[in-house]
Amino acid sequence: MPAVTYQLKQKDAESNARLGRVTTPHGTFDTPAFMPVGTQASVKGLQPTQVDAVGAQILLSNTYHLMLRPGSQLVKQMGGLHKWMRWDRPILTDSGGFQVFSLTDINRIGEDGVTFRSHLDGELIELTPERSMCVQNELGADIIMAFDDCPPGVGDGDSGLGVGQEQPAGMSEPQISNPNPQSPTSRHGVAVADYPARVKLANERTVRWLDRCVKAHERTDEQGLFGIVQGGTDLMARTWCAQNVTQHDLPGYAIGGVAVGEGFDQIKLVVEHTAPLLPEDRPRYLMGVGYERDILMAVRAGVDMFDCVLPTRNGRNGCAFTPTGQIRLKNACFAEDAGVLDPGCDCPACGGGFTRSYLRHLFMAQEMLGPILVSAHNIRHFQRYLLDIRRAIAQNDWSLIDRHWPVAVKRR
Repeated sequence: MPAVTYQLKQKDAESNARLGRVTTPHGTFDTPAFMPVGTQASVKGLQPTQVDAVGAQILLSNTYHLMLRPGSQLVKQMGGLHKWMRWDRPILTDSGGFQVFSLTDINRIGEDGVTFRSHLDGELIELTPERSMCVQNELGADIIMAFDDCPPGVGDGDSGLGVGQEQPAGMSEPQISNPNPQSPTSRHGVAVADYPARVKLANERTVRWLDRCVKAHERTDEQGLFGIVQGGTDLMARTWCAQNVTQHDLPGYAIGGVAVGEGFDQIKLVVEHTAPLLPEDRPRYLMGVGYERDILMAVRAGVDMFDCVLPTRNGRNGCAFTPTGQIRLKNACFAEDAGVLDPGCDCPACGGGFTRSYLRHLFMAQEMLGPILVSAHNIRHFQRYLLDIRRAIAQNDWSLIDRHWPVAVKRR
């Protein structure tokens, strides 16, 4: 038996949405599923028991960060991620590639892989498909991702190749820019004229690197390897990449390179085109997409898995998700608000009766309880949302979402 299997339980009558269940060595999770992000083997501010209590069935951890600190060999020595972080449910690790492109100021992309300087101490590090597989094998997640080349979005003229990197024939000379460290899109944006060549190069390299990942993956009986489809906003490129990636018989497939600067309409176009190209009997994972409206669109296109840092990142900055939109608790209007964040929510904040007034006070006083409670609420918000989506599919009744989740159907 493969390490990761998928059971398609029900298909929606009016869309490509489907109910399913993924089985891994550390248990099952229901799909469509939302995965909270525990970047450094920790969902920020919450104990694993708290994450479990708000309904998360699977977490995502980050290969890039854990490779740099504390190192995958130490995690292996401590018994692997599950034992080390005290989480006995499924875990997915990404390949580390996206963080190399988005977090490092200097990197060199070649056929072997990517050479970059650590954002922690400046050490020169090489990340190849083989190294990504080795690190993820040592971390021990149930689902691991292939190392791919994620093409950047269109920017202000920076070629997205980086200083000294190889470039495809016909591409103009890379421009050395002064990147904004807070903006991955502007840092690695591609000039419009260079975009098709950059996407073509990324696609071909992604397929070649997947071949190497498959060969280097040493724990096939314990970890399921997912391939990633790239192609930017070029639908023909997406088709080509999907056809070539799915030549490998893998337990699941992902759509990568989405939400790197595009608007909703472009994201929708790419997802609705790409999802049906992936095998129906395997889970489909849309990487890094997390707003309610985006999730609903992608579920109806046939996507099963999602992850995003939004719940905890926004939570620790005083921004709470609700069915009608986000609440920014630091605004003065909440100082005397005696209501809870969402009367229909059963999270520790709402179920515990903590008012918006009190939560605002915690943030203004810089008390750590504020980020903890709002982060727990936000994770529970998305788990409740996915529960209702699964219920809507099971009952063939999308009006349930229209009634209870207006934030998902209005234009942002």
